[in-house]
Amino acid sequence: MKRALLAFTAMLAATPALAQDGFPPAPPISDPKPFKLPATETYALPNGMQVTLIPYGVAPKTVVSLRIRAGNATEGEDTWLSDLTGQMMKEGAGGRSAADIAAAAAGMGGQVDVGVGQQTTQVTTNILSEYAPDAVALVSDVALRPDLPAGEIARVKANLGRQLSVALSQPGTLADAALARRIYGPNHPYGRTIPSQAQLAAYTIDQVKAFHAGQFGARRAHLYIAGRFDAAAVKAAVAKAFGGWAAGPEPLKLASPHTPGPQVLLIDRPGAPQTTLRLTFDAAPAGSDADIPQRVTNSLLGGAFSSRITTNIREDKGYTYSPGSGVAFNPGDALWSFEADVTTEHTGDSLHEVFKEIRRMQAEPAAQEESKGIRTYMAGLFAIQNSTSGAVVGTLANRDVLGLPADWTERYVPAVMAVTPEQMLASAKADYPIEKLTLVVVGDLKTVVPQLKAQPELANLPFQTVTVP
Repeated sequence: MKRALLAFTAMLAATPALAQDGFPPAPPISDPKPFKLPATETYALPNGMQVTLIPYGVAPKTVVSLRIRAGNATEGEDTWLSDLTGQMMKEGAGGRSAADIAAAAAGMGGQVDVGVGQQTTQVTTNILSEYAPDAVALVSDVALRPDLPAGEIARVKANLGRQLSVALSQPGTLADAALARRIYGPNHPYGRTIPSQAQLAAYTIDQVKAFHAGQFGARRAHLYIAGRFDAAAVKAAVAKAFGGWAAGPEPLKLASPHTPGPQVLLIDRPGAPQTTLRLTFDAAPAGSDADIPQRVTNSLLGGAFSSRITTNIREDKGYTYSPGSGVAFNPGDALWSFEADVTTEHTGDSLHEVFKEIRRMQAEPAAQEESKGIRTYMAGLFAIQNSTSGAVVGTLANRDVLGLPADWTERYVPAVMAVTPEQMLASAKADYPIEKLTLVVVGDLKTVVPQLKAQPELANLPFQTVTVP
């Protein structure tokens, strides 16, 4: 019996190879098709609030997401005051407690989330389609009429304080904070990423209420509704829930000049087994002629898992598990960054290989097959990343905050596929001027600094040891 089973298994293993004998080669794979949304509708309420309706998908679900242009960029010197306000908005609204709001959302098949980012505060729920009008009203309550109960602020601040302590124990947080402070300056909103514990603890409920009253308003708001829904019923609910909202201030326009390199910032972590690296250069703004070529070039250099840097220092050398690069966009501002946590003894080796891959990108065009492969990957990834209603809302909201044209999502895939190896070569030469780098290094400096100074690109640069915060 055992011998017969082994023979049958061997036959099965051989069958695929035998079955392919004499077959013609597979036909070539065609280029990816453009990503196309169903017809969307965008309109404005009389108070200036924008509304976008996106019929999407087949599941009976609807995402209702309000994006208000009030976040860390509008805090002034009060770092994390917007985060505190967002957390306090969860503590009850419209006379209903936090538990009441959670129960109401659960009864619709979802929950209400409040998130705060650099540019926006988001109030979002994902519910069964039949409850879309009710969800609009619930989101309106949380965003426009939060109770902001004074009795809860001590607990909320304590929770944020614990999050701050955890963040400050992470070398990545220290590197990011030092980098932002140096690039944008300590007095710029983008340069102030974390408060001190004393600053956070000192915020009052009056400051929270003033931030909400002064920074939230219809002219700064965009409501996105995506999924399956009754458009007429949803429009009526939007008019009723948001029509009386005060216009408030215009969206903040923030200049963000960069402090030029070259510069190397060091943060000491004695005995650390890993070194945290942040290497940055100025980047082209979103929507500029250089934008899409720089995205494709970045993907091949370090942005994709199959990128040259990842293949080199992760797969081949084993110096790190987590390298990656990308462009961070804000309105009118962009910054390319490479980041990795590398073994301490291979800090210099890792940077040597990163610089080598940058120079290789700048020296010769990518092979046609490699270039097409990364472009096809990006096109396919864009479709996958926008496969749900919530993801599409995120893409369109980001498009609108950055001021990109309405057809940007449709133009993205063809634009990516049209980038040539010669354009990538030109982009690499323009985007990664090693002589103007900014490098942040967090690690065991007594071990790491000699390795840094041994790199020709760093040997004659100014080194500065800094602390955070």
